[in-house]
Amino acid sequence: MDNNVPELSKSEYDILRILWKQGELTVREVHDSLKGTRKWAYSTTKTMMDRMVRKKYLERKPFHRIYLYKPLISKPQGIMKWVEFFADRVLEMDISSTVALFGKTDSLNSEEIKELTLLLETSGNRNNKDE
Repeated sequence: MDNNVPELSKSEYDILRILWKQGELTVREVHDSLKGTRKWAYSTTKTMMDRMVRKKYLERKPFHRIYLYKPLISKPQGIMKWVEFFADRVLEMDISSTVALFGKTDSLNSEEIKELTLLLETSGNRNNKDE
C-alpha cells in the first residue's frame, strides 16, 4: 500500500466501505451488502470491482473456483479527499479540526486517525508548494 490518494467515486467508496468492514469478500457478498443502497445488477457490481482491481484499489485472488477481493488502499486513504473537501467547502474549518471530529466517533480507530492526519499533512505540504 502506497501513499497515493485516489479520487474515489461514490460507487467505489461504497464497495470499499464494505470491504474495510468485512475484509476479503466475493463479488456476491459485496453485491448482497450493497442491496440496501444500490439497485445494481450483479454484473454491475462485478464490473465495478474488476475496474477497481485494474486501478489497484482492490486485489483479486482465486479461492476454491471463486475470487476473493480485498482493499489495497486503507480507509484513511479512501476518505482523505472527501475529508479535505468537507473541511474546506462544507465546514469551512481547518483540516486538523475536522480530523479531531473523528475522535468523537467510532468511524476510525486511533491508528486510522493518525494515518489520515499524516496523509492530510503531506497533502497540505504539496498543495502549499504548488502556490
